[in-house]
Amino acid sequence: MVGWMVGLSVVAVSLAASGAEAPSSTTPPAEASPAAPYCEGEYADSYSALSPKARAFEQAMQKKYTYCVRSTAVYECLSYGAEGNVRRTRTPVTAHGTAFAYRQQGGETLLLTNEHVVEWPDVTSDAHPVEGVPGGCKRVKDALSIVENEGDQYDRDDIPLAKAVVDPQLDLAVIKARASLTVMPWKVGKSAAVRERDVVDVRGFPLGVFNATNMGKVISAYDRDEYKEWYHDDFVIDALLSQGNSGSPVLAISCKTGEFELVGVYHAGYSRGSALNVVVGIDQARDLMNNLRRSPKRALEGATPLDALARARVAKRAEVSATPFFPFGSRTAAVFPRADGTLLFALYAQDFPRRVYPLIVMEDLPLTSADEGFGKVGRVWFGGPRGLLERPRAEQDAELQQQLARLLDALRRDATLTFSYQDSLPGSDESRQTFDTSTRLGKTLDRTIVAHRELSDAAAELAERFAPDTPEPATGSESVLKKPPPGVHLGLGADPAGQAPPDAPPRDSGTRQPAKSTQARPARHPEVR
Repeated sequence: MVGWMVGLSVVAVSLAASGAEAPSSTTPPAEASPAAPYCEGEYADSYSALSPKARAFEQAMQKKYTYCVRSTAVYECLSYGAEGNVRRTRTPVTAHGTAFAYRQQGGETLLLTNEHVVEWPDVTSDAHPVEGVPGGCKRVKDALSIVENEGDQYDRDDIPLAKAVVDPQLDLAVIKARASLTVMPWKVGKSAAVRERDVVDVRGFPLGVFNATNMGKVISAYDRDEYKEWYHDDFVIDALLSQGNSGSPVLAISCKTGEFELVGVYHAGYSRGSALNVVVGIDQARDLMNNLRRSPKRALEGATPLDALARARVAKRAEVSATPFFPFGSRTAAVFPRADGTLLFALYAQDFPRRVYPLIVMEDLPLTSADEGFGKVGRVWFGGPRGLLERPRAEQDAELQQQLARLLDALRRDATLTFSYQDSLPGSDESRQTFDTSTRLGKTLDRTIVAHRELSDAAAELAERFAPDTPEPATGSESVLKKPPPGVHLGLGADPAGQAPPDAPPRDSGTRQPAKSTQARPARHPEVR
């Protein structure tokens, strides 16, 4: 609370010459604002509830507490010339958003904005595109500054900014300036108290052109945001907002004091809605703002932890299923069990099952103690049209071993999640609880598929690099996936010597296409670019 009083005093001093009187937080509610006819809850549903002092204070402010943020980056792209020489081209990109100052400390001013205003992807891709930059380009430089507007080309008075903490789940970021900036005078409110039809006031830089105020109403007090990396609670407003408004403070009018209170930060809008704009509820940002700590990284909702029990479930499901397949990014993977407890994870090409040879086969060995976790990395085979070739760990450098460990961990998680989702489907309509559980698992699976696209592509590049070449001996994939080493029984209808008994039925080799992600509603899109 001290931080807010400091910000209030800074503004109050700057306005003393104009004769405007800053609202006092010590004034009793009964004296601060007369009883308003449109105040049945915490916040008002009419601007008539705004006190005359607060109205005069805002109108008299010469310097606003919202700022236009310019975010720049440079991407380096590699290509090859006609003679095979490597060409390096650099492409600069620029975007504008909004930030607002909320506290001064240690000679610096802290501002709050959106994560997508200040961050650029490390490498461009289909999942992380940058307008005007091809996929596969690497970010080599970035910078943040406060400017007058998007047309400001005089950089000598720009105020450099640095990132203090960034939270992708909330789509929020705290940035700091080594300068004394005008701080928002209003206190932080409670987004949980926001109701439908409450009026809101949004201050920002639409299109990065000028400082503007937009007004609207809350049309939905709750909207769960699980788009890509976002994982937080929103509320929806009908204010007419534009690109460049990202990071704008959203204010509501307190029925007790007649003053504005910060209840959220605008961050996105529905792509097919003209005035369906979503706001991050401020209750989730208190730790970020006060302690500069991001929220704990979310666990996959509904996913089973990777432990011995999860391993047993995956092994059992793979053993009894004729189609032990699961989606992995833009590709299909499968898991095959051995009787010795080993699991074999296989990743296939994008045109599977048109071509059935695996790109990579990874051995997941059981641990000696069930308390140690899921398993450990064993042998690894890389595949191509000629077959599979084992690359011993002694030939792998540290970077490759780390890549393979991350790949195996992701395959474990996706198999566990997919099988849990599939198991929830038969009885998903028995009750509301089972239906909601199945729906949550499906949404989590959709997010995981998108999140693992880059890892899937990287695995395919490894296969192309290490697959057996013409002079190298290749092994058939069936000999790795279906025929056990000497003395090992796979549990696939074969005897310990690896020969199928005469009366054993042939194993069903049918395949299943991974479920496609569908959207029941229009997707959100960030408004900064």
